[in-house]
Amino acid sequence: MTHKLEADGILLEFGRRKILSDIYLKCETGKITGILGRNGQGKTCLMNIIYGSLEAISKSIRFDNVSTFNAFKRPDLLQYLPQFNFIPKSLTLKRIIVDFDLDYSEFEEHFLEYQSKYKSSISNLSGGEKRLVEVYIIVKSNSQFVMLDEPFSHLMPLQIEKIVEIMKVEKIKKGFLVTDHMYKQILDICDDLYVLTDGKAHLTKSISDIESLGYARL
Repeated sequence: MTHKLEADGILLEFGRRKILSDIYLKCETGKITGILGRNGQGKTCLMNIIYGSLEAISKSIRFDNVSTFNAFKRPDLLQYLPQFNFIPKSLTLKRIIVDFDLDYSEFEEHFLEYQSKYKSSISNLSGGEKRLVEVYIIVKSNSQFVMLDEPFSHLMPLQIEKIVEIMKVEKIKKGFLVTDHMYKQILDICDDLYVLTDGKAHLTKSISDIESLGYARL
């Protein structure tokens, strides 16, 4: 059965500046849906509105046509990877993996460099190592939908390749909504793609659509 996440009628303003206006966006299980947009176009704001951590003037967030205003209270429906580090510094690497009901040995199989670090505190890892752990646990989380904000930042090319492989396997049972400035990776993995510009979300059908919307020359 295919499940559906829809964000509709979203209006967000900061002072006199309109950030998002009458947005419609759909993400389905079995698909990776991408969002591209230049800085300041509201990609992170849109994700936070969907998650329920940012208030909007108006919004309709629906999971299988059922309105859900505080999705952050429903990790079975939605998990969110923010741009900033969110794991408490006192936790060990193994504790983090286990708390997300994941298998540490499977994590090690994907990323051999962590085999001797399972007792390490997250605070002792480098910035890139922390980010990889955060991306992995959210991508693998037991949730119907996953939102990823800049998942590839601070990762090495080989790590990005492995995360993409994992996402392609995981999308069989969940839906992904992902944005990143590394747009070539987004273009490579996405089944559907929206471009945010002038406060609106445009569902693109081709590379020429992306160029005509002024995002990039590809």
